Amino acid sequence: MTLIDGKKVSDDIKKEIAQEVEAMVAGGKRRPHLVAILVGHDGGSETYVANKVRACEVCGFKSTLIRFEDDVTEDTLLDTINKLNNDADVDGFIVQLPLPRHINEQRVIEAIDYRKDVDGFHPVNVGRQSIGLPCFHSATPAGIVELLSRYDVPVKGADCVVLGRSNIVGKPVAALLMQKAGGDATVTVCHSSTRDLASHTRRADIIIAALGKPGFVTADMVKDGAAIIDVGTTRVPDASRKSGFRLCGDVDFENVAPKCSYITPVPGGVGPMTIVSLMKNTLLAAKGTVYP
Repeated sequence: MTLIDGKKVSDDIKKEIAQEVEAMVAGGKRRPHLVAILVGHDGGSETYVANKVRACEVCGFKSTLIRFEDDVTEDTLLDTINKLNNDADVDGFIVQLPLPRHINEQRVIEAIDYRKDVDGFHPVNVGRQSIGLPCFHSATPAGIVELLSRYDVPVKGADCVVLGRSNIVGKPVAALLMQKAGGDATVTVCHSSTRDLASHTRRADIIIAALGKPGFVTADMVKDGAAIIDVGTTRVPDASRKSGFRLCGDVDFENVAPKCSYITPVPGGVGPMTIVSLMKNTLLAAKGTVYP
C-alpha cells in the first residue's frame, strides 16, 4: 500500500510556482495577486483561508483578505465583487463558501468575472471544463487529478467510481477523469439514490469519496488493490485534542488501507492539493494563458 502524500506534492508544486513567479518578476512583470473574501467566522473557513494566505507567501504572490461579518448584505458583497472584477491589479479572487443563509451563493458565484474565477465555480468555467476547453478547473478536482498523475496511478481505462455529485467535487472530477486529458477513465457517479451502491464500489479500480459522511466507505466495499482518494473532511468531536475535534474522512482508513494499492490520508491528502490548485489557477490568470 502506498500512502499518497498530498502535502509533499503540494509543497513541490509551490516551489515550482515560486520559481516561475520569480522569473516573471525578474522579467519586469508584477507578482500574481489573489484576493479572498471571507464572510463570518466559520472555523473551517477561517483555517482554509489562512492556509491560502500562507500558500500565497510561499509562492511569491501578493494576497489580500477582505472580511465581512455574518450580517453583511448581499448587495454589499456583490458591490465588492464588482469592484474586484474591474480592478486591474487583481488577477483572481474567491468568495469563501459557505455563505450565510440570507445570501444567494449561486448569485454570488455568477457575479464573479469568469476570467478571475480561480475557484473554477462560474458556469462558464464549469461548462468549458465539461467539454474540454481551456478554463480554470475546480480546485479540488484538479488537485485529485494531479495527485493521481504524480503517483502514476493507472487511470487510463480504469473503472472509477465517484461517491457524491456536488458541484464543487463530484460532478467536476467525474467530468475531468472521463476526458482524455484528465485520465481517460470510465466513470460512474454514485449518490444518495444509487441502488446497491456497494456493488459499484466493489468493482472500482479507483474510488473518489466525496460525500461528507465520516467512515462511510468500509473494507467490504473495496476490492483488493483499489486506489482510494478520500475528499471528506468532517470535524468530529474529540476531547483528547486541544482543538476539541479531529478531521475524519469518508473512508474507514484503518480497515480499508490494507486492501489498497494507493490511498490518501485525512488530513494531508487532498486538502493541500486544493490550495495549490488555486495557486496554479491564479498563476495562469496572471499570465493570461487561459483567457488572454
